[in-house]
Amino acid sequence: MTAQTYDYIIVGAGSAGCVLANRLSEDSNNRVLLLETGGSDKSIFIKMPTALSIPMNTDKYAWQFHTQAEPFLDNRKMHCPRGKVLGGSSSINGMVYVRGHAKDFDEWQQHGANGWDYQSCLPYFQKAESFYLGKNDYRGDSGPLGVNNGNEMANPLYKAFIKAGQQAGYAATDDYNAAQQEGFGPMHMTVKDGVRSSASREYLDPIKSRSNLTVVTGALAEKVLLEGKKATGIEYSINGQKQQVFANKDVILSAGPIGSPHLLQLSGIGDSETLAAAGVEVKHHLPGVGQNLQDHLEFYFQYKCKQPITLNGKLGLISKGLIGARWLLNRSGLGATNHFESCAFIRSKPGVEWPDIQYHFLPAAIRYDGKSAFAGHGFQVHVGHNKPKSRGAVTIKSADPTVAPNIQFNYLQHQDDIEGFRACVRLTREIIEQNAFDDYRDDEIQPGKAIQTDEQIDAFVRQAVESAYHPSCSCKMGEDELAVVNSNTQVHGIEGLRVVDSSIFPTIPNGNLNAPTIMVAEKAADLILGKPPLSKSQAKVVIDSQWQTKQRSSEI
Repeated sequence: MTAQTYDYIIVGAGSAGCVLANRLSEDSNNRVLLLETGGSDKSIFIKMPTALSIPMNTDKYAWQFHTQAEPFLDNRKMHCPRGKVLGGSSSINGMVYVRGHAKDFDEWQQHGANGWDYQSCLPYFQKAESFYLGKNDYRGDSGPLGVNNGNEMANPLYKAFIKAGQQAGYAATDDYNAAQQEGFGPMHMTVKDGVRSSASREYLDPIKSRSNLTVVTGALAEKVLLEGKKATGIEYSINGQKQQVFANKDVILSAGPIGSPHLLQLSGIGDSETLAAAGVEVKHHLPGVGQNLQDHLEFYFQYKCKQPITLNGKLGLISKGLIGARWLLNRSGLGATNHFESCAFIRSKPGVEWPDIQYHFLPAAIRYDGKSAFAGHGFQVHVGHNKPKSRGAVTIKSADPTVAPNIQFNYLQHQDDIEGFRACVRLTREIIEQNAFDDYRDDEIQPGKAIQTDEQIDAFVRQAVESAYHPSCSCKMGEDELAVVNSNTQVHGIEGLRVVDSSIFPTIPNGNLNAPTIMVAEKAADLILGKPPLSKSQAKVVIDSQWQTKQRSSEI
């Protein structure tokens, strides 16, 4: 067993870990170690945006977790992949760039995450990105992360979706990541120069030559080393060989919403009864570890298309070969986009202050695994109720670090979540039936016209919903009885130990989670280094003035 000492040890080279490795090693006096279980992210299937379904479903690049039987989803066991590669889930995700609504972060502040309100977080979103349309009060133009709109909605179905939303009485929004999230408009993706703009590509690759940064891959973190109530290092293994490393300043867990609570529990930090049941010696009773787990669900609303303009016509070997060849030659064409180029955010009912339903529009009828939904042309919109009230947990079941924890989301446990998905079905059907789609819309494939009553919708949803792959909130930030870290990302009651990743979100934002995870890491880096926070933004936020009495408004 060998031992080395660093100033900072970061566990997990994912969306947060890559950011931290970059920012903490900017000062050459800081010696930084970054540990990652996975390996290289240089695969063409990771780099090429259109190949997004491949790395997510490949054991080499992702932990292929599954939940326990979900009692409110007809006891289905749900797929929960997490990145196991440099870049983490930013190397296997759908590359959708959504920050969340401003009110989501004000909600964090209300939950005890002091200093994490929207006006405090916005400057860190700006710091992280290079937006293709340039800088303004909301967007950045000099950050590492590339953000664009793919092929500028060249397929007419994208704009038909936006127009249909307006015809149904909803607002349009030019930039849902700026003043006004609510409405229909173009969608943004983390793609730069036709290549996936992952955290590893943008934050880690440019700095790998720093002499004060050490990156170790193939390393499975097994426990946090403790001396009393102080974290001193990490024990990890490579090919079964155990090693220990020590930290002069901080041990930082960035292993994600499944990995971080599991590692805390393996280290004896968590609910004492849960740890004892798994055969782990209790070092620090912290009941919130693994609790408060949240995720987004979604399903596909699918239609046949009258015109042969969808991606279903591009699934043959010859078409795929031509798309791949063009991408290899000049990083352009259908290979350079994730194909989610228009979207919407709406409210499910009157009295909801900010959007709780999200749409991703896709000019194809296809599954996440890349398989066609049917023979012929079609299109779909992914829809989900994004402010769930159901809560689950990540729970250790063995002291063996190679044994995955129990994952239970309790999806649709709360009646409000069930009603939210009923709204998803009825509101989406109304949108797609607008005359903007008359030239394209044919028969409804899924759910199907026969699905009409509450009972029929509920039964369909239980069978059709899938995870949107946004697990989070399992090491929540705050000061209540379930809080795991404080507002400075420090684990309550343990000196020298922090958690920085999406597990520390107090509540899940209305949107995809890669952008807010990177923002959290940018802000946390300043906290860790003792730097003053970036100046608060004064940018305004647009809320529908009639939200209490109306579900939609064409003008906000």
